[in-house]
Amino acid sequence: MGEHSKALSSYERSLEIRKIALPANHRDLAASYGNIGLVYDNMGEYSKALSSHERSLEIHKIALPPNHPDLASSYNNIGMVYSKMGEYLKALSYKKKDLEISLKALPTNHPDLATSYNNIGLVYDEMGEYSKALSSYERSLEIRKIALPPNHPDFAQSYNNIGNAYYKMGEYSKALSSYERSLEIQKIALPPNHPDLAASYGNIGNAYYKMGEYSKALSSHERSLETKQIALPPNHPDLASSYQGIALVYANMGEYSNALSSYERSLEIRTIALLPNHPDFAQSYNNIGLVYYNMGEYSKALSSHEQSLEIKKIALPPNHPNLASSYNNIGSVYSHMGEYSKVLSSHERSLEIKKIAFPPNHPDFAQSYNNIGSVYDNMGEYSKALSSYERSLEIQKIALPPNHSDFASSYTGIGSVYYNMGEYSKALSSYERSLEIQKIALPPNHSDVASSYNNIGLVYDEMGEYLKALSSYEQSLEIKKIALPPNHPNLALSYNNIGLVYDKMKEYLKALSYFEKARIIWEKSLPPSHWYFSHVKSNIDNVKKKM
Repeated sequence: MGEHSKALSSYERSLEIRKIALPANHRDLAASYGNIGLVYDNMGEYSKALSSHERSLEIHKIALPPNHPDLASSYNNIGMVYSKMGEYLKALSYKKKDLEISLKALPTNHPDLATSYNNIGLVYDEMGEYSKALSSYERSLEIRKIALPPNHPDFAQSYNNIGNAYYKMGEYSKALSSYERSLEIQKIALPPNHPDLAASYGNIGNAYYKMGEYSKALSSHERSLETKQIALPPNHPDLASSYQGIALVYANMGEYSNALSSYERSLEIRTIALLPNHPDFAQSYNNIGLVYYNMGEYSKALSSHEQSLEIKKIALPPNHPNLASSYNNIGSVYSHMGEYSKVLSSHERSLEIKKIAFPPNHPDFAQSYNNIGSVYDNMGEYSKALSSYERSLEIQKIALPPNHSDFASSYTGIGSVYYNMGEYSKALSSYERSLEIQKIALPPNHSDVASSYNNIGLVYDEMGEYLKALSSYEQSLEIKKIALPPNHPNLALSYNNIGLVYDKMKEYLKALSYFEKARIIWEKSLPPSHWYFSHVKSNIDNVKKKM
């Protein structure tokens, strides 16, 4: 029910009674410590959780034979806490100890072995070793196919986790297929409004979101929320995660007020359900910051991201990867505020944490090098920018499948540097390589494909090839019309760019028409203080003077 303090109180009362009634190292005491550890884990109090699970393990070691399955359970619980603390090598060590005992204690295809392989997969997933995660999940599924009846709910868990691995590998259609298979099993095995169905709807929504199918994503997240509202108490923390999913889709649809409203509803629930410095609060403030960032309200964005960081500093170990993401987001805000020394400092701090928290070629390193490259690009230090983007590309080639959509972001960054250096043929080549990857990795009308056509248009524009520029901008606009709502700010960017080309072609009436379209959309979708307004107003004034 998400009422962790009441659960803790009951488990502690149980422990008190057992301490009086039973010998000091009775295995039932270990069970009590294990339950208390699980509650602290859900409350985000990881040091207390670890202490309880370690006490449980000590008792099990005295009370039980060395390869008893309950020992394996204690090792698993300790590994789970270390994973949440970002200490993945320790987590993996404990999860493997769990598997080692289970292999000795249980028959070859016992369902608990499937759970052990599944849990090892979860750690590999966090470490960015997605092929190893996938292999572990598939081994888990093989055992379950032998040990369990065909539509057992545990199959749904396996397909869900396989979907998560494909999702992180950028293979979104495979992820979607696995999530849908999970949902089919749950519909047979579970009651119609079981919370596990809600989780599957949420995952399906995430896959559609990555595929750029925002209406389907929104529908899935709303179905997830409806299911949870029936199954759970009104302020259960899991409801907050559904509002987060809905808000994320609204944000990418350019519906920032709806996004903000959903994120704030999520925050309200967490304020009621969780302790003041639970890590989930940090996520809420982070996401609110991202919306303000997209709205151009950078001081509000900065404040939200700093709140998020302060909570993480209290709730998490000092080098947890989630702190790296906060420094990254703070850097992005400073970038738009033109404070490049602060930007660089933030992104470098993010990278330092990742170097401690992750294995050497984790995909998240590539994101940091991309961000550092962007800063150097904005500072006009183009050789350093190119070096950072190329380092990002090297890591992606090791860590990701060959046509993962993240490659496109590195090629886009390299293209941006060459564009700013005036090396337009090299810029064009990089942007076209980005577009090729996106055509393989993403659906044809994904908004990222539109961005690539826009970038190609920018290069042709600078090269004076206005008809080619116009063609690229129009291709970008056509995709955006399919992929985005009619008043999304990115549509206005396309109209503005097309207007600039017509201006250069001396077709001033057409230019004015497109500038006005841009102005109307931005008036509907962005706050009046956003710099786009002064930009488009200047374009309108300039073209009117030429008519």
